[in-house]
Amino acid sequence: MELNNVKETFGAALPDDGTAVDVLIAGAGPSGIALAIDLTRRGVRTLLVERQEHLSPGARGTGVQPRTQEVYDDLGVLDAAFAVGGLYPETARWENGAIADVTQMIERVDPTPDNPYSNGLMVPQFRNLEVLYARLRELGGEVLFRTELTAFDQDSAGVTARLRHADGAERTVRGAYLVATDGGRSTVRRALGLKMSGPELEPVAVLLADVRVDGLDRDHWHRWESPTGGFASLLPLAGTDYFQTMIAGFDGTPDTSPETVRAELAAHTHLDAAQIGEVLWSSLFRPRAGLVDSYRTGRVFLAGDAAHIHSPAGGQGLNTSVQDAYNLGWKLGLVLRHGAPDSLLDTYGTERRPIAESLLDTSTRLHRSRTLERGRDLHQLGIGYPESPLTRELRTDVPEGAPRAGDRAPEAPCTTADGTPTRLFDAFRGPHFTVLDLGGTGVDADALPADPALLRVVRVGGPAPDLIDTGGHIRNAYGSAPAVLLIRPDGYLALAAPPEDVTAQVAAALGAYLGGGADAGAGAGADAGAGAVPAAC
Repeated sequence: MELNNVKETFGAALPDDGTAVDVLIAGAGPSGIALAIDLTRRGVRTLLVERQEHLSPGARGTGVQPRTQEVYDDLGVLDAAFAVGGLYPETARWENGAIADVTQMIERVDPTPDNPYSNGLMVPQFRNLEVLYARLRELGGEVLFRTELTAFDQDSAGVTARLRHADGAERTVRGAYLVATDGGRSTVRRALGLKMSGPELEPVAVLLADVRVDGLDRDHWHRWESPTGGFASLLPLAGTDYFQTMIAGFDGTPDTSPETVRAELAAHTHLDAAQIGEVLWSSLFRPRAGLVDSYRTGRVFLAGDAAHIHSPAGGQGLNTSVQDAYNLGWKLGLVLRHGAPDSLLDTYGTERRPIAESLLDTSTRLHRSRTLERGRDLHQLGIGYPESPLTRELRTDVPEGAPRAGDRAPEAPCTTADGTPTRLFDAFRGPHFTVLDLGGTGVDADALPADPALLRVVRVGGPAPDLIDTGGHIRNAYGSAPAVLLIRPDGYLALAAPPEDVTAQVAAALGAYLGGGADAGAGAGADAGAGAVPAAC
């Protein structure tokens, strides 16, 4: 069974010298491809380069948290992720060749109308990458494999980057912005001279491998503990017939050959080496923790592991990385396609760095405690931006339990005016802002300073509703008081205002995002510092 079957020798031709793009992305991991998807659907000319000849192999990080599932819903990849993923099984702890006890290490949470994706989804990272890459190609995007960013310079108008293909061919590409998603050992970060700082984690080497095992059920996450504090675990990978192996606490530093993987696994479990079959992938991992001081240097941005690295405890790293891309993508789109001021991009680091700092603390705490239980506090649904300079909460009587400005916008099933079932996430999905008019506040869509393609007004209740709250789920999620809410393209409340003077309040809030380009038409600013991009890119 071939699992890592996405391989390109050179998926698209290198652009000619002098070719310009809007955004150059270095590194085709989860954050890089997610960003390319978001930018491509916004009509932003994007070039994504990857020095490897194919997507990274290995199950690696497997958890897709509920908030990331909502992001995937918007990006159009959630159904594909569900098709190749599954829930985490119960954990079986072995002693003396038998299962001693079974526990639910990862808490199961029932879905609710406002939180339909309530459990972590297990998707091996190589599958995750395949799903994201397929979506990018569906949108007309591509990855230039075997292409390495070797050097770059920036000025007030853009970034000039040097690319080298595996055959030695070199080209220069000009971009308005460069985004580094090239991992924890980021070449771009080092070139900028940026350092990472963070807590010290004990220098324990962990052997990771994806293996085929005979004589072991796939209904449990199997775990063996060592008297010296080490452990071995075998997680049945959803959608495959492989197990993800993790071994910590061995003597010395092993190599990662199949023979060593089999020997170490046999030494730390009751399994015989003959039961351990194909070793599909293996790697030696040393947990590290760190956070870069700044997410932006001029026209260069850091995202994902290039900006923050975590212990895998708690399954936060990949999710935080994808959400970095989700935060940055729509802001780049506004600047490059709708004339928003470059200063909007400063809010990327302002909003995302505190999130990474908090999650770094969480993953470090879990790593040191060696606590195995994982609860809903890791789902990232409570993450928000209440302190962001882009956030405006103008209500003085916020209903009990209702989201405030800066919070995630909850889901709610409802119907259209003709009775067709729908949901709020359907209204939010896409690259636009959403004005949610609750209770007929009378917001005047024609008077709002935004390209109509960038703004969708959705009225709930009132004399001419777009949506009917037939089950009361919108009221339960947002409160019953009349209000107008401005939902950002990434699904967070930018503005929450009472019904008085709502058109002016929404217009002012949009001005914080669009600046002087608020009334710019589609495509405004798209050609700044850039020429035409060949179809191959």
